[in-house]
Amino acid sequence: MKTLKAMRVESPLGNITLLASPQGLCGAWFAHQRHEPAESEQALWQHNAQHPLLEQAALQLQAYFAGDLDAFDLPLDLSGGTPFQQSVWQALLTVPSGQSQTYGQLAKRLHKPEAVRAVGAAVGRNPVSIIVPCHRILGADGQLTGYAGGLWRKQALLKLEGHPIALPSSDSLFPE
Repeated sequence: MKTLKAMRVESPLGNITLLASPQGLCGAWFAHQRHEPAESEQALWQHNAQHPLLEQAALQLQAYFAGDLDAFDLPLDLSGGTPFQQSVWQALLTVPSGQSQTYGQLAKRLHKPEAVRAVGAAVGRNPVSIIVPCHRILGADGQLTGYAGGLWRKQALLKLEGHPIALPSSDSLFPE
């Protein structure tokens, strides 16, 4: 069994739990995010605020939310997914900040144009939110659809990245 190290960090969109295995960052979940690990799994994690990889991830997230970082540079451990999920998560890493793709476009890039729903399910199960940018995947008509951390967070992340999608105006990017 892998020894997993965890750290909780604050962000403008709520607390994020980071998780590292010996191979790399394997988790980043907003508090109460859909598909976050069960409490029984979380109880096995060792919380370590001084873990070098978790510290680096926290610093990069801070720079990202400040608008100073477009792409993360962290070793990732995506081995917790099936081979298909891993291929989808790897493909997500190629969608640049400020851009997007639809679920259908992503399925075609993976040479599985008939697997749009399966691609969508894999995107939704992405264990490393923000860093593996599943928020950059939109519905067929370019609309915001599905985000395990909540659509308001997806909207805020896209707005932060300067995405050209027409987003509803608001007084503040982040809720108080």
